[in-house]
Amino acid sequence: MSALFEPYTLRELTIPNRVWMPPMCQYSAAPEGPLTGAPNDWHFAHYAARATGGTGLIIVEATAVSPEGRISPYDLGIWNDTQVEAFRRITDFLKTQNTVPGIQLAHAGRKASTERTWKGGEPVGPEAYGWQPLAPSAVPFQEGHPVPAELTVEQIRETVALFADAARRALAAGFEVAEIHGAHGYLINEFLSPHSNQRDDEYGGSYENRVRFALEVVDAVRAVWPEDKPLFFRISATDWLEEGGWTTDDTVRFAAELQEHGVDLLDVSTGGNASGVRIVTGPGYQVPFAARVKAETTLPVAAVGLITDVEQAEKILANGEADAVLLGRELLRNPSWARHAARELGAEPFVPDQYHRSV
Repeated sequence: MSALFEPYTLRELTIPNRVWMPPMCQYSAAPEGPLTGAPNDWHFAHYAARATGGTGLIIVEATAVSPEGRISPYDLGIWNDTQVEAFRRITDFLKTQNTVPGIQLAHAGRKASTERTWKGGEPVGPEAYGWQPLAPSAVPFQEGHPVPAELTVEQIRETVALFADAARRALAAGFEVAEIHGAHGYLINEFLSPHSNQRDDEYGGSYENRVRFALEVVDAVRAVWPEDKPLFFRISATDWLEEGGWTTDDTVRFAAELQEHGVDLLDVSTGGNASGVRIVTGPGYQVPFAARVKAETTLPVAAVGLITDVEQAEKILANGEADAVLLGRELLRNPSWARHAARELGAEPFVPDQYHRSV
């Protein structure tokens, strides 16, 4: 059996293969009105296509735990029951296609209230459905961006509760995997890194204080997420800064703590918290970070970062560098990548009955 198409079990959930789709924002939800933040026909068609293409696990894009937690006014949210009902249409269909539905619970922090990426991604104000962002410290992401409001301790605790409420709704919406977004410069990542966290209370300063918020979120979500269902955590393994940032050493240390708090898999990405850094990219450029966590801890990991080729993906797993691979841009280009990969590797592809003529 190909490593890529070997089923993978976490807790009591078995994912049919190791070809997974990471969260990728579509910026396509309504920005106002009763359907604000709810998935629509675009989201259904987008995720359904990857499911019929054989993807084993689909993690729905960053889904905000509150309105001010959205990256843009057009992001998905899961802070009300209307959104729950709209998501159920998607999760129900994914399950009929042998695909596990997952969701990424997120808060954008100081990188919130921005325009859609294809319109520049710059901050927007009230005239374009925007709002003032929130953050651990009153430090803007980069020059020209608004100064975020520094969260009070009471607001931090309220935000922890928002993540727990979102997890409850995610369960009601039919999701089987919950992922906490702690990467790419969004709120949890901002607390973790000394580059963005300049607090002098129990949530800032030392490593132990900076990871406190993330662990409180994990504990709150794990408390309401069923014991038989896995919990993921997405992390930026490094800020790519020479000094004054979150490091790979921090990630390895933190991975062990996350496992102790009930996290079942670390989704390992990098960057996003510091502007203007130079990152040398290339095929599989982030895989070594996942490989190090896997080598130095017992926490399962998923690898991301320009994984596009079937042989490349198979080798990552066969070499023990990761337990699964997440294909982003490649699944945007080719929704049926998993089916094609299975044929190339001599595995049995998932093919919907309606597509039997494609076998």
